[in-house]
Amino acid sequence: MASCAVEGGCPSDYIAISISLLSIILLLTWSTLPFLIHKVPRPKGSSFWLPALQVFASFNLLLSIVMSVNFLKFRKKHWWQSCYIWGVWLEGPLGFGLLLSCRIVQASQLYYVFVRRHLPPIRTYVFLPSILLPWVAGAALVHTRKPLNYRCHMQTQWTIPVVCFHALYVAALVGYTGAIRHVEFRFHELNDLWRGIIVSTSSIGIWVIAYLFNEIHEEIEWLQVASRFCLLTMASIFLLAFFSISSSQPLISQLSLRKKDDREFESMGQALGIPDSGPLLQRELPPVIDPNEPLDKLLLDKRFRQSFMAFADSCLAGESVHFYDEVHERNKIPVDDTVRRIYMARHIIEKYIVAGSTMEVNISHRNRQEILTTANLAHPALFKNALNELLQLMKMNLAKDYWSSMYFVRFQEEASMRTTGHELEQVAAWNFSPRLSAVHGVDDPFHQEHHSKDSGLGSHDLDRP
Repeated sequence: MASCAVEGGCPSDYIAISISLLSIILLLTWSTLPFLIHKVPRPKGSSFWLPALQVFASFNLLLSIVMSVNFLKFRKKHWWQSCYIWGVWLEGPLGFGLLLSCRIVQASQLYYVFVRRHLPPIRTYVFLPSILLPWVAGAALVHTRKPLNYRCHMQTQWTIPVVCFHALYVAALVGYTGAIRHVEFRFHELNDLWRGIIVSTSSIGIWVIAYLFNEIHEEIEWLQVASRFCLLTMASIFLLAFFSISSSQPLISQLSLRKKDDREFESMGQALGIPDSGPLLQRELPPVIDPNEPLDKLLLDKRFRQSFMAFADSCLAGESVHFYDEVHERNKIPVDDTVRRIYMARHIIEKYIVAGSTMEVNISHRNRQEILTTANLAHPALFKNALNELLQLMKMNLAKDYWSSMYFVRFQEEASMRTTGHELEQVAAWNFSPRLSAVHGVDDPFHQEHHSKDSGLGSHDLDRP
């Protein structure tokens, strides 16, 4: 026991390492499964690389604990085996610090978007390094002063400040989450975030106790073995809690990555419960289309809009029509329902407005900046100027070609067929019997009873002289 307590390699050490490996495998599986199995499109910008950085930081954190707390029995002969590489830089700025900083950035996005109702004033690629900078400065200070001994343990006067510095970032995350507690989120982001914080804080509490025992009581061998086992195990649980209970993307600007949600919702409008945002019903009456009507008036009809959208997609110019469709869906949300309006606005901005987005629309720099720097994401006229600009482009380009295309011919043919079919359904479904109520047979709960009575009465009347 004395040997492995000091140099590592105890049976409990290998058990803890196995648990950490399992947690990393589960973490990688949860991170990649939606993209590999369900074919979910990869998000752009910070929606992708923030969770990716958290996976990277999680791996670094577990690896730093294994290498710096004597889990494995090996001699430190090379510079890359230094305690300051693993226990300071990899655990701090590239591990725990990076993980908590990413979460603080995500929570701050929720705060600015849903509480302040505008996009974050500082870009993510600027904000994240700025809150990570204290970790870099702290690691540089520790590396310069060299308070670690040959077993990578700190002196007592350094341990308490290090623990407090870790707790400070947890408190910052709790503070941001508390600031958004009154927002009624559509996708339960706040509840997920709170549960993740509770589980993670509990794990950190046990982790801190094990850390203190491991750092201070070097002379107690069994305590060294038990505390480092608890340290690595709690770190593994801490990371799994972050990624399984708490959402890896608190600001949901796209549909959930779960397969069941992909089956239920085909658009953000459906996910938000916007009326008539789903697929068209076959029993809907076909519209009467007059090509002389203004395009903006014709696009109000959903069947025409979908036909026009299919034509625009065939010309590889469908972004403007898709943008119009989603803005039209947003306008159905009541003005006082600010949360759903903000969800839809954020979705539209990330999909159509941000430079380099998947379906970036061709609008002027002035209109683009007007949307990106708005003071109120729930404002009814947020996309008005951009929409008017795109309508003019569609009138000059797409509309002229659409009237002579096969898409318009097919649209007229389908409208004619639906009109004829609808008239035949009305004639076939109507009950002309004077003895029955004026209810369609399929809708009358007593239809079978009426039918049997009618049959009996009819045969009786025929038997009369």
